[in-house]
Amino acid sequence: MTDIVDELKWRGLIALSTDEDALRKAFADGPVTFYCGFDPTAPSLHLGNLVQILTMRRIQQAGHRPLGLVGGATGLIGDPKPTAERTLNSPEVVAGWVERLRGQVEKFLDFEGPHAATMVNNLDWTSGLSAIEFLRDVGKYFRVNKMIAKEAVSRRLNSDAGISYTEFSYQILQGMDYLKLYEQYGCVLQTGGSDQWGNLTSGTDLIHRVHPEAVVHAIGTPLLTKADGTKFGKTESGTVWLDPEMFSPYAFYQFWLNADDRDISKFLRTFSFKSREEIEELERQTEERPQARAAQRALAEELTTLVHGADQTAAVVSASKALFGQGDGSLADLDEATLASALSELPKIEVTELAPAVDLFAEVGLVASKSAARRTVKEGGAYVNNTKVAAEDFVPAAEDLLHGRWLVLRRGKKNLAAVELKG
Repeated sequence: MTDIVDELKWRGLIALSTDEDALRKAFADGPVTFYCGFDPTAPSLHLGNLVQILTMRRIQQAGHRPLGLVGGATGLIGDPKPTAERTLNSPEVVAGWVERLRGQVEKFLDFEGPHAATMVNNLDWTSGLSAIEFLRDVGKYFRVNKMIAKEAVSRRLNSDAGISYTEFSYQILQGMDYLKLYEQYGCVLQTGGSDQWGNLTSGTDLIHRVHPEAVVHAIGTPLLTKADGTKFGKTESGTVWLDPEMFSPYAFYQFWLNADDRDISKFLRTFSFKSREEIEELERQTEERPQARAAQRALAEELTTLVHGADQTAAVVSASKALFGQGDGSLADLDEATLASALSELPKIEVTELAPAVDLFAEVGLVASKSAARRTVKEGGAYVNNTKVAAEDFVPAAEDLLHGRWLVLRRGKKNLAAVELKG
């Protein structure tokens, strides 16, 4: 691999750094022990977290040792949101989420060999700490004027919501994490999102106060945004979670497949483990033949495999092709779970009895009216389960239902919808 700092910069993964030249030297002298933290404020990680996890994976592959921290303590509080106080979850809920997130992070790191990863939980060094010890041994090193100046805090101080002492103290807890990992594991680098820069530097500042001789670093990755102005990692159905029960593998695949051409170069560099040459070739193909969507397809397959496994990727690729009547497989070949996942992303109606196809096309919104549906049939553009509707009075039969439940309607080549028979 090339110099890891150069690699991260080429991929656009360094927005902020405490001292880039010193960090480059530390990597060269390595191996470097580094960490990134993930708070269990939800039962799953999401795409924003994936940026951090894959950055950890890249640094480990360059010969350095990662510490994956899941915040059993900080997750009980939560870092300050821009607009309002977080809803605090019970210790039991947070403990369950810690285990779920721990399993998600572990999938991406290597726990064997000379640079084996280690998972840690900051509840281990905070649960037995008294309030007096916390204030005397840690709190005394923090200056309130600097804490107030942190962007996340200042935004809240200037808002109607204000900020509680609980969330105000979050940066002290995160700073203590870095100190403990420095002392226990020799950790000298923390990575995180640039929106967390105040919390990242609270750790380097604390270490310098307690251990003036220490040389420690922080890297902030840029926040990803989409070219159309919408928030990265959001869809019409909500957040792109890594848990397949919260965001299906099919929807995950489609998220990348539908990426805007203006975004795909940035997404490739941020998420893909393809070489520079491979990525630059995909960028060239996007520029010359955007309609082929070669880059989107390559990234969708790579990341779906990375997050959900090769078997799930094969299933969603088959489902994607089958829905549009492409490839060798048919809709009837899809297992029920994969088909349900695919159809959940389509416009859908529920019916209690099967009606004429023209009625279903109009009701689900594939056409504006029944007369428009009849015109579509006459023109040869109406399909039920990828079979062309030949007659205007065609009524699907019970044996047409996929898994006894669904019909897939298609108008033309690309407009899909689903019908589910209930009861």
